[in-house]
Amino acid sequence: MPHFRIETNVPRDQIPKDFVSKAVPILAKALGKPEQYCVVSVHPDVMMSFSGSTAPCAIGNVMSIGALGVEQNKKHAKVLFELVEKELGVPSDRMYITFQDEPTGNVGFKGTTFHAIFG
Repeated sequence: MPHFRIETNVPRDQIPKDFVSKAVPILAKALGKPEQYCVVSVHPDVMMSFSGSTAPCAIGNVMSIGALGVEQNKKHAKVLFELVEKELGVPSDRMYITFQDEPTGNVGFKGTTFHAIFG
């Protein structure tokens, strides 16, 4: 259920082929969630400007059922900004990450919702 979505102007050919497989365990560990439920997606080649410049930049969104909050998000942000800067070359001052805490009834899985599965 956790999803880290990154939109970036970094070209596809400059994104390491193993980025998403490296990122999933990092996301899972940061959020304390099982890897089997974690998703990381990267949308490269986005026409994007940050502060009026088209130098490498990105926007990210972390959606999770729980494990988010003011203090937790500071820790998540540190780990995720480090990952994106190291692997994609996007400086931390050229990216925003939003954190979205969804209730179990708002996330579908296996033909129902997590609320029906886990109550």
